[in-house]
Amino acid sequence: MNTELKEKLTQLAFHRSLPFCYNCYHECPSGRCESCGSDDLMRSLDGVGCEYGTDWIIKHILETDLTSVDLEESFEDMIRECYPETTKVGWMEFDTVTLMKENDPISWSCALSDYESNEESEGLIVSFDGGSTYFRTEDVEELCANL
Repeated sequence: MNTELKEKLTQLAFHRSLPFCYNCYHECPSGRCESCGSDDLMRSLDGVGCEYGTDWIIKHILETDLTSVDLEESFEDMIRECYPETTKVGWMEFDTVTLMKENDPISWSCALSDYESNEESEGLIVSFDGGSTYFRTEDVEELCANL
């Protein structure tokens, strides 16, 4: 995970949310509850809810403001750029990607996994949930630049 981007997303989460005192059940823009004096505050995101921490806000921001990368589709596009669109076997022609996926699904899965690892190691995609969902790094950077 890119810690610099995570920090920028955390700043964005703080920018888009407000401190919230759950005991008194109201927003505390100053960072301290004016009713009870507590500084142990949750974060409130209008229309979403309130909770401690910012990971849930970051997740919401990413899901609503960006489109996640469809690695399967991206990998297929890359294969289509590298190999002919159709492959001739005897007198028959087949879609190359379909032929590869259907005839050796294990090899396809391994190649897709290698593609994912390569894209991540080159910094082209980034995940903030352990690899379940990926976003284009440039899209996340652009989102954070609009603070």
